Amino acid sequence: MEEVNKTASGEEPRKLNFLEEIIEEDLREGKYDSIMTRFPPEPNGYLHLGHAKSICLNFGLAQKYGGKTNLRYDDTNPVKEDVEYVDSIKEDIKWLGFQWDKELYASDYFDQLYEWAEKLINMGLAYVDDQDIDQIRQNRGTVDVPGTPSPYRDRSIEENLRLFREMRDGKYEDGAKVLRAKIDMAHPNPMFRDPILYRIKHVSHHRTGDKWCIYPMYDYTHGQCDSIEHITHSICTLEFDVHRPLYDWFIQTLGIFPSHQYEFARLNLTYTLMSKRKLLELVQKGLVSGWDDPRMPTLCGARRRGYTPQALRMFCDRIGVSKREQLIDLQLLEWCVRQDLNARSNRYMVVQDPLKVTITNWEKGKVEYFDCPLNPADPEGATRRVPFTGELYIERADFMEEPPKKFFRLRPGGEVRLKYTYIIKCEEVVKDEQGNITELRCTYDPSTAPGAGDWRSVKGTLHWVSVPDAVKVTLRNYDRLFTLSDMSQVPPGMDYKEFLNPDSLIVGEGWAEPALLEDKSALAVQFERTGYYVLDKDSTPESPVFNKTTSLKDSYKPE
Repeated sequence: MEEVNKTASGEEPRKLNFLEEIIEEDLREGKYDSIMTRFPPEPNGYLHLGHAKSICLNFGLAQKYGGKTNLRYDDTNPVKEDVEYVDSIKEDIKWLGFQWDKELYASDYFDQLYEWAEKLINMGLAYVDDQDIDQIRQNRGTVDVPGTPSPYRDRSIEENLRLFREMRDGKYEDGAKVLRAKIDMAHPNPMFRDPILYRIKHVSHHRTGDKWCIYPMYDYTHGQCDSIEHITHSICTLEFDVHRPLYDWFIQTLGIFPSHQYEFARLNLTYTLMSKRKLLELVQKGLVSGWDDPRMPTLCGARRRGYTPQALRMFCDRIGVSKREQLIDLQLLEWCVRQDLNARSNRYMVVQDPLKVTITNWEKGKVEYFDCPLNPADPEGATRRVPFTGELYIERADFMEEPPKKFFRLRPGGEVRLKYTYIIKCEEVVKDEQGNITELRCTYDPSTAPGAGDWRSVKGTLHWVSVPDAVKVTLRNYDRLFTLSDMSQVPPGMDYKEFLNPDSLIVGEGWAEPALLEDKSALAVQFERTGYYVLDKDSTPESPVFNKTTSLKDSYKPE
């Protein structure tokens, strides 16, 4: 019998994804009374859009099935970790609309992990190796060639315990020794070829200080932390598929709570990189303004660009969950942003390339105010007051002296409606000595005000601003950060930075109606006929700065 479920937006039924099928079967069979998931980021950078998918999945599944989700930091590498990242991760999760049950850290379990390491030594299943990392890597073998056992593999239990405790007590320098599991150097899965459990790092930890100078590896830490927290469904991205048998081996060997790992395909977006290392390089080399640069795929960058958490959750719901890697079109994300903003954002008029219009039959000094809807989707909702005078700006592209057929904007002798107000007619074109158009002289028809007299229709409607009231704003027009659609396909020998888009940021100016600066919605607004823009943190009352969120329309249609 086919099972269906509703999307997060409630739009249409869909089939259960494979994780939902697993969870429902586990609950139906009584394997668990309730489910427990976790989101386990390493605090070595800012979260990106790929993490948003994992967050929505882990928290969303727990919410759907009445379970809970822990936030657990994988803080086992103090060289790269920082409290700055810890705080930013919490902010991003809350911004997406989720709340964790417990805030935990792998470092909370360092004592327990150490005890289990000694247990493995006492079981004859772990040993101290004096080989350096390069030797260990070289002796691990290949898919077709078994590994070479370490010359220190057969040390006695007593010697291994002594050496491991001396490692803990700081007797040895970084890299002098490691603790390895003793499994099978000929195993077809290279993960089982005596993986490293602990390495020496004389580095202060952001939570434990200088208590430890040995730190556990991810593969040794992750499953045991899941087990301690009784995580029922440990959800990872697909690259950890090969790690799962080792995850299970540690749990079974130690005889602890049987958490289980499940893998899903990570998010890959066109024109986008999700590598923390490469994103850090862009920041460090000043190729972007910081982690929250609106061109960056980080959540703080998306937030600064004006993307909403509702749009990101809609996006994650639409791309679904699968075990097959796929490249998702960035246009789908932008479509979700427009869908959300179109329903909720306020509208304002902003002219970016101004052409002056003088209304010759307008009474000199007269100002008329129009109450215009903030959002046409809510005609009974709030309005903003827009001043209209005899001197206006329209977009230069909205006028042509010799227009092509089906050009329905302003032309010599032609008529258009100025949005929310009157119909005007172009009577004269004024040019400078070089032949550049500097001004249009027009007349207006006072009988064409909305709601007054007989309605007269024209094909063109233009946005505009009153020159005496126009507020100058700085506009940061953002585009894709890279020019290559699939950034995983950078040709050999080429640097990914060669595909940086030189036009990813174009700074311009605009002239806005004064109500724009009074907006308190804390949401990206729509510049009518142009796109969505959000007020940037660099703004001052004297110099407002707006970031382009996305264009107003696109031919893209989601499947």
